Amino acid sequence: MVTLTNIMQVLSESSSLPLYHQLQRALREAIAQRVLLPDDALPPERKLATDLNVSRLTVRKALDGLVAEGLLVRRPGSGNFINHTRIEQNFSKLTSFSEDMRARGRRPSSTWVHRAVGIATSEEAVRLRLSPGEQVYRFHRIRFADDTPMCVEYATVPGCYLPSMESVDKSMYEALNRYGNRPVRALQRLSALLLSAEQARLLDAKEADAGLAVERLGFLSDGRVVEFCRSYFRGDAYDFVAELSSV
Repeated sequence: MVTLTNIMQVLSESSSLPLYHQLQRALREAIAQRVLLPDDALPPERKLATDLNVSRLTVRKALDGLVAEGLLVRRPGSGNFINHTRIEQNFSKLTSFSEDMRARGRRPSSTWVHRAVGIATSEEAVRLRLSPGEQVYRFHRIRFADDTPMCVEYATVPGCYLPSMESVDKSMYEALNRYGNRPVRALQRLSALLLSAEQARLLDAKEADAGLAVERLGFLSDGRVVEFCRSYFRGDAYDFVAELSSV
């Protein structure tokens, strides 16, 4: 287990990874293992640099990256803190909700609203590129981070990619991965909305509160569509970020 007191043992000048990458990795592990908890403050950058025997520039570069990922939040005049009030998901990385929460030191969980097997609707058939009459599994659940409801999720998977609907327990991506059918790329569409009465009830919010709708199509390496998912997030607790480059 990584703690702030033994991070120095993790950093190595002989490693092929730059020191700032090593520091980022150590801090991510400390957050994921809940050594560092939401709202915990990190030591000042100058103290971290001194204690770890690295330059302050190295520390700053490492922390900048974690701030960009949403793992840390900077509070002017106070320092760097483990992010708690909002979740930021990087739109450029394909991860499951469970993986994303664990990477941020949060505890993911789900409550099933409904799951069923059936025949693909016309929309599902078009999105999943299925023939009429093909079987699909539908998963409707509420996703939580540390017992706080974050999103309502409606996912549909072609029946050929899972042996049964009971195959999905805590993570759909983990189930798909077990059977060699985890998506390797995805197309996502993000839009703003006002939560309906039903969405607000499930998310412990108020009707007409701001929300985010995310539609995802997940693809296998050969181009087949393995996932069609619509998720509705609380707008007060979730941000989506993307890193852009001119090259």
